[in-house]
Amino acid sequence: MTSPAEPPSHQKDTRLIVISGRSGSGKSTALHVLEDVGYTCIDNLPASMLVNLLEQIREHREQEELKIAVGIDARNLLGKLEQLPDILDKLSESGINCEVLFLDARTPSLIRRFSETRRRHPLSSATVDLKEAIALERELLEPIASIASRHIDTSNMTLHQLRDLVKKQIAPEKGDAMAVVFQSFGFKRGVPSDADFVFDVRCLPNPYWKTELRAFNGGDQPVIEFLDSQTDVAAMLADLNGFLTRWIPRFLATNRSYLTVAIGCTGGQHRSVYICNQLADQFRPQFDNIHVQHREQDS
Repeated sequence: MTSPAEPPSHQKDTRLIVISGRSGSGKSTALHVLEDVGYTCIDNLPASMLVNLLEQIREHREQEELKIAVGIDARNLLGKLEQLPDILDKLSESGINCEVLFLDARTPSLIRRFSETRRRHPLSSATVDLKEAIALERELLEPIASIASRHIDTSNMTLHQLRDLVKKQIAPEKGDAMAVVFQSFGFKRGVPSDADFVFDVRCLPNPYWKTELRAFNGGDQPVIEFLDSQTDVAAMLADLNGFLTRWIPRFLATNRSYLTVAIGCTGGQHRSVYICNQLADQFRPQFDNIHVQHREQDS
């Protein structure tokens, strides 16, 4: 059997996605989506077994391109999570395309989800309450969180939204295209934790203060016409376009799979929505895998 120090060198057509995160964050949902689109999925695998797993699967499917998703979390402490970074490095050196997806949510959201489902947290006990278990789990998973290629905060997501995100961004039909996500948000609800770039557009004229526009959002024609007429808005769009035109290809050149550009205004309803939509329209001709998310409208 091959040891972690000597990974197989012939696995050139294999994509491995490691899915991890705290309990209640949506890991099972993500694995189910990947299974639906053709991945071989295994949940709760000890990290030290990764190399042997890939070797055994490859022996039986030598002529096929392999797509494997593995759930690794704190339920099996014998997995030696601290070994995972070295194991993945060695697998990558052997030609395997390795990614780590870390899902998480804010502690109040996790507590609410456990309360609603009446599930027991895997680390809770007679001496460890739910809040303590959630905090302990984050500490145990730090070796994985620190090397994740993508972090997703599911605090404000429904199951449908998470499924859609995983299907479109983690396992798109065009798997070789970096997913570029333009996400609008409201600062009053916090900055998205998974954003690569965050731009603040609260300095722009605010349609909210126009009584006749307040009920609309940045995707509605009356707001679009108002913002289209503003010189500062045009200047902001030009600057953002120039910055992203220069730097998105640099991220693409480093074999990144995802890039999230977050645009924030006060409430996440007007200016940020408009700017996100405009940027997405500007970059679609250049990149195949463009997505738009409006956090405050979708939640």
